[in-house]
Amino acid sequence: MRVIRGRHNIQTQDHGCVATIGNFDGVHMGHQAILRRVNEAALQLGCPSLLICFEPQPKEFFETFKAPARLTRFREKVEQLKAAGLDRLLCLPFNEATRRLSVDAFIALLTEELKVRALFVGDDFRFGADRSGDYASLEAAGAVAGFEVANFYTITHGAERISSTRIRACLSSGNFEEAEALLGRRYTITGRVVYGRQIGRTIGVPTANIQLHRYKAPLSGVYLVRARMGNDQYWGVANVGVRPTVEPGTPQPILEVHILDFDGDIYGRQADIQFFEKLRDEQKFSGLEALKAAIQGDIEFARTRVEARS
Repeated sequence: MRVIRGRHNIQTQDHGCVATIGNFDGVHMGHQAILRRVNEAALQLGCPSLLICFEPQPKEFFETFKAPARLTRFREKVEQLKAAGLDRLLCLPFNEATRRLSVDAFIALLTEELKVRALFVGDDFRFGADRSGDYASLEAAGAVAGFEVANFYTITHGAERISSTRIRACLSSGNFEEAEALLGRRYTITGRVVYGRQIGRTIGVPTANIQLHRYKAPLSGVYLVRARMGNDQYWGVANVGVRPTVEPGTPQPILEVHILDFDGDIYGRQADIQFFEKLRDEQKFSGLEALKAAIQGDIEFARTRVEARS
């Protein structure tokens, strides 16, 4: 999959595509169904499939700290889109100039710069300055420029719409089974293991620290997880949060994983952390001894849950 960062990097090889537009946060089963339709249409026309997305996501531009938590970082999303068979990802910066982009200018991007042959969007899609463009605007542009505009309909699971919002609610409540059904895979956070303050090691519970690179995480608390590094995988206990006992006032969440029965050097390695069960909420303890006792309790409880899954 070719990642195109910015309009200035669009090349001739990207012209004549079948396109869709959206955040595609989580690349869930609904997104995957849309991508299948886009890929099928591209195959029939003998051209590349393409997704247009924005960084930051529009809601993050307007309300940085109030925007919904991302299910996937940009890098994770790229990997999921690649797995779904997408040919091109056009990532446009969302800034003040993008916000002010007129309907005609956005249509020119589609017709003149990308020369789209077909476009898939929801019938409630809005675009352009002040969201003044709509599905009818695109249909009219398509009629003039000679490309089809197709509507992707609501995709449901269990009679309810599949959405990133619904998945966030599942993760927040610890309903990982439903989240897996909606995502089509176990919910996973991927990142590189980095050096932290080594506090866990001083109290006998060393942790692998993974920066989340986001203002807000879609879940918070202590979890039973499985850490995958290359061909190796291990059960563990993870904390997602701001570590109120040791770093009160930390603005951004971090993922810390204590890997059961493991004492190797994994700094710098890429780790996939799969979430299975919520053990408890994150808490602020009176000090390190109380924190240590709580973590030991979490570890023992996690072992019983691993045994139950054996």
